[in-house]
This record gives sequence, C-alpha cells and structure tokens, in this order.
Amino acid sequence: MTVRGIDVSRWQGNINWNLVKESGISFAILKAGGSDEGFYTDNTFEKNYAGAKAAGIPVGAYYYVGPLCTSKEAGIADAKRFLEIIKGKTFEYPVYIDLESTNPPAKQGATDATIAFCEYMEENGYFVGIYASDVSGFCDRLELNRLSAYSKWVACYGSKPQYVSSYDMWQYSDKGSISGIIGDVDMDYCYKDFPAIIKSAGLNGFKASSTENQVEVPKKSIDELAKEVIDGKWGNDPERAKRLTAAGYDAAAVQKCVNQILEEQAKPKYKTYVVRKGDTLTAIARLYGTTVQKIAADNNIKNANLIYPGEILKIYK
Repeated sequence: MTVRGIDVSRWQGNINWNLVKESGISFAILKAGGSDEGFYTDNTFEKNYAGAKAAGIPVGAYYYVGPLCTSKEAGIADAKRFLEIIKGKTFEYPVYIDLESTNPPAKQGATDATIAFCEYMEENGYFVGIYASDVSGFCDRLELNRLSAYSKWVACYGSKPQYVSSYDMWQYSDKGSISGIIGDVDMDYCYKDFPAIIKSAGLNGFKASSTENQVEVPKKSIDELAKEVIDGKWGNDPERAKRLTAAGYDAAAVQKCVNQILEEQAKPKYKTYVVRKGDTLTAIARLYGTTVQKIAADNNIKNANLIYPGEILKIYK
C-alpha cells in the first residue's frame, strides 16, 4: 500500500483541514514540540490535532530534539517531555523522534539517545519511529546499524533514499502545495497500514479491547507471511518480530515456517546415482527423464560411452 500525507508545524500557520482532506491527503504528522529552542510545545499542535481529527484525517506526531540530545539520559528526558505534550490523545500513525541538530562527531551519543527515547516511548505504549534525513541524518548523525528495531521516516528530496534501504515513510518534498495550506508544506508517502497495526495492538492511546477502536485486518496464512518475510517485506529482526506481533500474528510460527522454506531451498537440487555393472548413460537418462548430454556435462564426463561401476553421478532435477 502507498498513501500520501503531509507533516506540519507552526510554519504552516492556520490550516483549513477540510480542504486538506478534500485534496486527497490521507494522513498528517503533527509537530508536537521539541528541545531545539529550549523546551516547548508547538503553538499550533493543539489546533492542528483538533482540526485534523475533526476532518477525519489520521494523525501522528513528532518531537524535534536539540543538539544536546546525545546521551541515554537526554533521550529519556526528551521522551518524558514528549509524553506530557501528547497525553490524552490518540494517534493512528507513529510518534517520532526528529533528529537533525546534533553534532555529527557525536553520532554514537545521538544514537544512544535515540534508542533510549524509543525504548521509553514503547514502554509507555506507543508505536515509535525515527525521522532523519537519508544522508545528513541517518548516515552522518546516527549509527544506522543499531536502529533496525525501529520504523524509519526518511527525508530525501528528488529521489528515493539511497543510504537507508528499509523505511516505512518517505518525505519526498518540502515544497508541496495543498489546498487549505498557504505556502509550502512537506509531502510524504507511507507504505504501511499503520492505523490497522496501531489500533489492533492497542498502542498510541487506543485500547486493544475496545471494539470501537479496533480495525478488522484480513489475516494471512503462515505460508503467505513466511514468503513475504523471505521477500524482505517485514524487515529484519528484531523489528520484524515486533511488526508481526503488532499486526496480530505469531512471529515464532512465521519464523519456523521461514526456516523450513529456507532449509528446503538449501537442499541439493540433484539426486545421486551409483553406477552398476551394465549401466549406460542412455538408460540412466531415460530413468530420470533427462538427457545423456546433460548428465555428461553435469558430471564432467568426457566420453559418454565410458562409465564405471561404483561411479557416483549427480542427476539434477
């Protein structure tokens, strides 16, 4: 699936959310606040949240961390501030840490902070993700190999992200034009059905036991899921297990099926035949439905009329 959305902050001013909805926008990620200019709540967050919800537009939120967010302690502190801003609200899309302002030489500390931020948000019942630019963020300011467990929202204008290979959302432009918004607005594509995943798992303020908030998600068989996992559609562990579980599937059962399929694929695609006295390649080829030429080529036999009792032949399927 691919749906188009926007992300907004105070820079978009007063938004007519009904016109935004009519223009075909399927979701909006709202700036909640940040620590880049002290600690603050975006002064349009409450209004944007109310307006988007009233127009029937699913929402997520993000928190812009400042240059000092380079330690586990700083990450947790920012997560606590974020929780205070968004408490009591429901979000159909993830809540994100937005990392853009840290010093590149501090990338290890920034990664420590990001992981701590995400873990704290998860512990408090949120589906959390990470926003950063493809190169200046995920490459220059973060250690990407440590962040495989988290959903990624990648900014890259003009072309799809190249450094980050696995992501759920792509911010493809900061020059969008949408009815209901005066001036430029960031544009996004989302490739995952977050509302179904988040609501069914009871995250982001929703209650899993509430029939009002649950969405009926068509279930796939274990075999179907295993094939999707092998095709890379569910990401890598441990993120993959989290996604499968959040979607209501048994991650262990899916992994077992994946292992069985891979083991079967790894098995030799040939049978062995031990030559007996009186055998000929013609007779053996007829027995296995192949040709003398193929058996000879596969077994490096120079003279098709010369085989020996006890010789082991590989007969490929």
